Amino acid sequence: MERWPWPSGGAWLLVAARALLQLLRSDLRLGRPLLAALALLAALDWLCQRLLPPPAALAVLAAAGWIALSRLARPQRLPVATRAVLITGCDSGFGKETAKKLDSMGFTVLATVLELNSPGAIELRTCCSPRLRLLQLDLTKPGDISRVLEFTKAHTTSTGLWGLVNNAGHNEVVADAELSPVATFRSCMEVNFFGALELTKGLLPLLRSSRGRIVTVGSPAGDMPYPCLGAYGTSKAAVALLMDTFSCELLPWGVKVSIIQPGCFKTESVRNVGQWEKRKQLLLANLPQELLQAYGKDYIEHLHGQFLRSLRLAMSDLSPVVDAITDALLAARPRRRYYPGQGLGLMYFIHYYLPEGLRRRFLQAFFISHCLPRALQPGQPGATPSQDAAQDPNLSVGPSPAVAR
Repeated sequence: MERWPWPSGGAWLLVAARALLQLLRSDLRLGRPLLAALALLAALDWLCQRLLPPPAALAVLAAAGWIALSRLARPQRLPVATRAVLITGCDSGFGKETAKKLDSMGFTVLATVLELNSPGAIELRTCCSPRLRLLQLDLTKPGDISRVLEFTKAHTTSTGLWGLVNNAGHNEVVADAELSPVATFRSCMEVNFFGALELTKGLLPLLRSSRGRIVTVGSPAGDMPYPCLGAYGTSKAAVALLMDTFSCELLPWGVKVSIIQPGCFKTESVRNVGQWEKRKQLLLANLPQELLQAYGKDYIEHLHGQFLRSLRLAMSDLSPVVDAITDALLAARPRRRYYPGQGLGLMYFIHYYLPEGLRRRFLQAFFISHCLPRALQPGQPGATPSQDAAQDPNLSVGPSPAVAR
């Protein structure tokens, strides 16, 4: 078969010169991602020479190179100048670390905390500049929200409010949706959805005036059905849809909206094993007798043990989330979604592209793998597990060895 003639040396020189110019403009950092991209482009070049005519090959290589460079290039950043940002949930975790970083960059930071004398508040007061202001805020109390709105409006008259970071979040139970009290769903919605909604709406006049940013910390549990996170995941799904709505409606005003979907990180709430133990005991104490008989105490103990096991995989370094929030505030073209954390790309690929059975098994293996409730275990009166449950290799009978007593 006759091969198409490949471009001459002069043509290749022109292509190389343009590629070098793009590299210089892209402000790329030399590292493993860039080296991997160059290796893939070299392999693609080799394939194109053998499979495609020159015009098509050049088009493919140009498109692949542009995509790779745009992904790897450092985004153009806006100057900090005198920008002011309000961050909720700064007692610990992502909020506290974000407040410290933005303060060190020169932002005027309004950091809300549940208690002004909490360890996190004391740390911020000690290590940050006088620009940082601490505000007490409980998102379930309209009076607190009104007070924060009034303070923010009064103290940003000269600088304006550039950004709102909805970071405060709440989750108090890890259990099947049937086992979770309805009050738990309400409390999660009050903080994670209604609190964020009321605060965001109250600050929109300031954000519209500055053509600023709204950044909300969500969760992959709002995108996919994590076992035993029904109350938390439902509230995060609701706030993500709300922010997508704001993103469309505020586009004419120049306000950009981003959602951070972090993986599992070792924040203070995650590390507090004693707190999760108390919540498990409270769940057992208040569970209706009928449900306790159907599921059994061992079932709940098993879920608790599986949850604690999954937390051991959490990342200690919170900087990927802090960097994502910072980029969403300062990038000239911030992303609509950020996914900081290990393994999230694989999780979302499985969720969107693989069959439902594989998706369910992956989440069980990664997070919590259920065992059979007491009423469905062999030997129990009327025990008839469903066909799907009987065929599920991740569904164990009885508690796991790690939590067996």
